[in-house]
This record gives sequence, C-alpha cells and structure tokens, in this order.
Amino acid sequence: MAQVAPTKGNLMATKKSLELAELGYDLMDRKRNILIREMMQLIDKATDVQSRIDSTYAEAYAALQKANLTLGFCEDHVRNIPVEEGLEIDYRSVMGVELPAVRLHSTSYANYPLSTTNSMLDEAYERFRQVKELTVELAEIGSSVYLLANAIRKTQKRANALKNVMIPQFRTTIKDITEALEEKEREDFSRLKVIKQQKERQKRSAVSEE
Repeated sequence: MAQVAPTKGNLMATKKSLELAELGYDLMDRKRNILIREMMQLIDKATDVQSRIDSTYAEAYAALQKANLTLGFCEDHVRNIPVEEGLEIDYRSVMGVELPAVRLHSTSYANYPLSTTNSMLDEAYERFRQVKELTVELAEIGSSVYLLANAIRKTQKRANALKNVMIPQFRTTIKDITEALEEKEREDFSRLKVIKQQKERQKRSAVSEE
C-alpha cells in the first residue's frame, strides 16, 4: 500500500476501509462455509445415486438376460423405442452460484408391441428407464459439485487476500498515522510550552525594567 499522509482525514478514511474489509471477510467466510456445506451434501447424495445406479444396472441387465432367453434377442422388439430428447435445464442460485437443475421428461410406457413380448422385457425396460433418470440426476450433481468447488476456491482466495493482506495493511497504516499524529501533538505541545515560557520571561523582564 502506498504511503498515506498522516492526517486526521486519512486516519478516519483508513479506519472506514478497515471496517469494510473486516465486514467483507466475514461475509466471504460465511459464504465459503455455506458453499462447502452445500457441496458436501451433494457429494453424499452423489454417492447414494451412484450406488443406486450400480444396483439398478445389475437388475436391468439381469432382466434383459432373462428376456433374451425367453424371447430371443430383443433388438427387433425394442427398435421403435425413441431416442430420449426430453432434457430440460433450469438453474437455482446458492449464494450467487448458479447451479443446474436438470429435468428429464421421459415416457413411462414401453413403445413396443406387448402382444409379442413378456413381463421380463417390461422389467428390463423399466430398470433401464430408472438408470437413465438416475444418470441425469448424477450428471446434475456432478456439474453442481464442480461449480461449487470452483466458487469455493475463488471465495477462499478473496477471503485470504482480505485477511492476510488488506486488513493487516490497513491496521499498520492506522498505527503509523496514529503514532505520527501523536508525535506531532507532542511537538506542538512542546513548542507552545517553549513559546509560553519565552513570553513569561519577556513579561518578567519588562516588569523588572520598570
């Protein structure tokens, strides 16, 4: 920080800057803690969703294997199932961080002839549909965790700059200005005292001459 002239005006201005810097640090620290809590909750949720995906995938492939055994290869039966294009992305704000909210508008019914299939294929279809929905949810969580981690890093960097650089500099400047003003007051007091003593001597000298 550049050298600041030791004046009362600069002292007041620096004290105000220190107050704002300390307030800014408190807000940054609070924001960081909220973002960390949100990220940790999402990480726990991601672990749960990934576990559900793994188990549902296992169930889906087991059901598909049974369907293949009873129906032969199911490719012809499911050829008309459309490619999923029903993704919709919205956003929610957490302490100014825009996090994605992904919705999947998928059909819950099978687009294949029921007369030539059986419940095992229905089971496989339903399990794979659940996997698709869980995968969308996991993608939303993963993107949110990445965005939160980036925001936490930036917030931490700004908080550190305030705590370790700006606030100490303001405190040092306040100390320097205060000491300089006190020294000036002492010098002024000494000078006034000398002037007063000189006037008193001159007055005594004038009286003695009379």
